[in-house]
Amino acid sequence: MTALAPLLSACGSSSDDTAAKPAPVPSVETFYNNGVDALNARRFTTADSQFSAVEQNYPYSTWAVNAQLMSGYSLYLQNQYTGAIGTLDRFIQLHPAHRDIAYAYYLRSLCYYEQIADIERDQKGTEQAMAALREVVNRYPDTSYATDAKLKIDLCVDHLAGKEMEIGRFYQKQHLYEAAIGRFQRVVDDFQTTNHVPEALARLTEVYLVLGLKDQARKTAAVLGYNYPGSEWYNDSYAQLVDDDVAHPTGQAANEKPEPRGFFSRAWHAVF
Repeated sequence: MTALAPLLSACGSSSDDTAAKPAPVPSVETFYNNGVDALNARRFTTADSQFSAVEQNYPYSTWAVNAQLMSGYSLYLQNQYTGAIGTLDRFIQLHPAHRDIAYAYYLRSLCYYEQIADIERDQKGTEQAMAALREVVNRYPDTSYATDAKLKIDLCVDHLAGKEMEIGRFYQKQHLYEAAIGRFQRVVDDFQTTNHVPEALARLTEVYLVLGLKDQARKTAAVLGYNYPGSEWYNDSYAQLVDDDVAHPTGQAANEKPEPRGFFSRAWHAVF
C-alpha cells in the first residue's frame, strides 16, 4: 500500500495538469467566418455567439468592428429591432469613418421603417422612420441607400396622410365638423404629393355643404376639379353641389374653376 501511494499521487498530478490547460482560442478569422456561415444558414443564435466571440476575444481587431455591424444585421434579420438599433447606434458612434458607415445608417433606418404600424395605431414610429431615412438621404445623397430611402420616405408620408384621413373621417361621422376640417385641411396643405388629397378636398366640400358654407364648398370643389378633373371624388363633389343648388338655388355655377396658376398649392391659395 505504501509503495502505491507515490504512483497514485503522480498520476493524479499529471491528470490535474492536463485538465488545467485551457483549450486554445480559435483564430479571429474562424470566429468571424463561422458567424457568417451561420448567418447564411439562418442559424441566428449561433451567428450572434460567434460575432460576440470576435468582440470578446479580439476587441481591438478590425474583425471586431465588422463583427459589430454583422451582429446588428443579424438582429435585424430576426426582427429584434430594438437590439439592432442599439448595436448600430454604438457602431455609428464608435466608427463614424468606417467604410460601411452609410450602410449602418441605412440598416438603422430600416429597423424603424419595418416597425411602422397600420394607420389605426399611433404613428410615432412612422415619424421616427422618416427622420432616420432623411438622415440617410442628407448624409449620403449619392448612394443607392439614399435612393431607396427617398422611396420609403414617400411611403411614410402617404402613411401619415392616411392616418389624418382616418381621423378626419371619424370626426366627420361624429359630426365634429371643425375637427374634421382641420384634419382634411392638413392633408391638403402638408401632404400634397399623396393620393389622399382628392378625397380630402371632396370631404372638405361635403363638410362645408353640411355647414351651409357654400362659397367655401364651391371654391374647394373648384380646386378639386382643376387638379383632378377626371377623379371620382370630383364627380361626387360636383353632384353634391348640383343637388345643393337645386335644393337651395344661388345662381352661381357649381363647377366654377380658378384661373390656371400651375402648381397645386398655387391654385389652392388663389381661391382662398
